[in-house]
Amino acid sequence: MSKYNVPTFKLNDGNEIPVIGFGTFQIPADGTTYNAVKDALAAGYRHIDTAAAYMNEQEVGKAIKDSGIPRDQIWVTSKMWLQDYKYEDAKKAIETSLNKLGLDYIDLYLLHQPYGAVDEAWKAVEEAQKAGKLRSIGVSNMTPKLWNKFVPNFDVTPAVNQVEFNPYFQQKELREILAKDDVRLEAWAPLGQGNADLLHEPAITAIAEKYGKNAGQVILRFENQEGIVVFPKSVHEARIKSNLDIFDFELTDEEMDQIRALDKGKGMHDPDAPGVGEMLLNAYDIHAND
Repeated sequence: MSKYNVPTFKLNDGNEIPVIGFGTFQIPADGTTYNAVKDALAAGYRHIDTAAAYMNEQEVGKAIKDSGIPRDQIWVTSKMWLQDYKYEDAKKAIETSLNKLGLDYIDLYLLHQPYGAVDEAWKAVEEAQKAGKLRSIGVSNMTPKLWNKFVPNFDVTPAVNQVEFNPYFQQKELREILAKDDVRLEAWAPLGQGNADLLHEPAITAIAEKYGKNAGQVILRFENQEGIVVFPKSVHEARIKSNLDIFDFELTDEEMDQIRALDKGKGMHDPDAPGVGEMLLNAYDIHAND
């Protein structure tokens, strides 16, 4: 077991990342995020995933500080929002996240969306990594097409690409591309955003029954065994705990193949669709209250 209390994967920059993290997307910053992160850390999570666009970095930082857990035993991920991709804005955005989180460094920092002045933003991220403010750096929501558009221009290859992934959408083409550079795939919505069909798939429920687990635990275990970092999200203490309880069983090759066979090759969100960047930019104004 690692210093993080859970197993880790090695990234292409040599850093070790906990295989499961606690996601904070759409958890409001009205004390709910603080309590959820506090509960997650108490349950044993050592990886917290936030973002400037989630508008809850401050509560995440406070919960980490109040936990009393040594800083080097908690992996913190945050992300830069589209509004800040111009070079000077990007440099400021990194400082803003550090300040809101109350941290000297961020373990993993991602470009949240692959649109706009990506090259300028990435340059600022690379420089902040060299300066020791960011330990690992990566991207998010990059499809094969967007990866091939942007990443060849980067000096530093991303350590991570955080994308939609679940048994219904297993990102086969993207994973082949990422594997060439040992880039780690992270799954947002690893349980298909609570998709009832997925959670009631006969193949999954049969495996769950065999191991005395629930469907969500089987799916998270499958994803970890596929080498994927997962971020289940909940504000309910019992569910927060159960999502972490996936390390006392292992799926057989046959069971892995049964779940692999569920792939439909299509997700709920298409980053390649026309106008997605503009739509996202209009949907989240992170500077509205500046």
